Amino acid sequence: MESFTLTKEQARKIIINAAGLARKAQFGSGIEAVYRVIDHLGFVQLDTNYVVERAHHHVMAARIPDYETKWLAQLTEDNRIFEYFPSDAGYLPMNEFRFSLPVKKAFGTQRKPLTQAEINLMAEILERIEREGPLMVTDFENDRREISSGWWDWRPAKVALEKLYLDGNLVISRTTKFQKVYDLPRNMVPQETELAMPTDEDYARYVIQRTLKALGIASVKEMAWRGRHVKGNLIKKELQKMVLSGEVKTVTVNDVKGPLFMLPIQDFEIELSSDVFILSPFDILNVFRHRLKDYFNFDYQIECFVPAPKRVYGYFSLPVLAGDIFIARMDAKADRKLKMLIVHNIHFESVHIDQIVIEKFIVALKKFMEFNHCRDLIFKKTNNKGLLKVISKSF
Repeated sequence: MESFTLTKEQARKIIINAAGLARKAQFGSGIEAVYRVIDHLGFVQLDTNYVVERAHHHVMAARIPDYETKWLAQLTEDNRIFEYFPSDAGYLPMNEFRFSLPVKKAFGTQRKPLTQAEINLMAEILERIEREGPLMVTDFENDRREISSGWWDWRPAKVALEKLYLDGNLVISRTTKFQKVYDLPRNMVPQETELAMPTDEDYARYVIQRTLKALGIASVKEMAWRGRHVKGNLIKKELQKMVLSGEVKTVTVNDVKGPLFMLPIQDFEIELSSDVFILSPFDILNVFRHRLKDYFNFDYQIECFVPAPKRVYGYFSLPVLAGDIFIARMDAKADRKLKMLIVHNIHFESVHIDQIVIEKFIVALKKFMEFNHCRDLIFKKTNNKGLLKVISKSF
């Protein structure tokens, strides 16, 4: 049983390379690069927050210089990717559709029993989509009997549609306005797609392999988060088997709590560019906040879920990565009417930022403005007026 010991610097390189951020265009360009990102990561989280361009598009634009937002929809229409909710809502490669089946089974069997009214409504909805084709929630009458009590207080038809989607009786696509369209699986899943239900052991192995491929280095904690539908300690058991067989390697990283694991790789000396990436809070690199602390000494939290008086850096602070160092966090909002990117707060970290990195950050900012269809940029607050003055001269 082979084990490796790594420095944090070596670990960061492996993690960044696995995330697809070792250099610009690591996956190439064009729509095929979008597919390659999803196929490599296995899952790209989707989010509705529209303060800046939505997270799934942001993830792609950070990695694909010529990215166009229509490409995700096109890949969905071409039945090469699909949207589902394995741990959060996101896009997955269609060739792994069968590994969504255990999650769908869990949603169908582990929820509280349906009422007869819910059973009848779900049957009516399925029959109607069978007869009429793809439908949206707005195609159903407003069947609410009481005044809505809030954002997540869905009316019965919406609840029924979501249950049918989660348990696999329906699949979804999106309109250009990001609205869900519900359809039958047979209309979106190609006939040649493998649909055999994985065994619990196969699903656990899939989760382990997928987590390690996307994260580079991971603990059981991260695997268990993605594989929350696996029964008991099956991930631990299958992981032990994979370590013994050499399919997974154990790794020790200086000053990081283990045990840690990685897929077998030959080269630890990965070369990183000094390119600057403005990242989404929901980027795979940022999903596990404890990893940012452990490997990057970056104490980060997305504060849109934090009450306004308790926010430190801003509502939707975007991490800024240069090479293997987080140099800043930027609370930004795209004012689409004014075509202006408003940076409410740019907080520079206590790290050395040289002129080359500043120049690359300026390039990244200009690209980010273009991506958000903004022509102008305004900064409102910073903790480093000197650096901001240098940057502002380019705008």
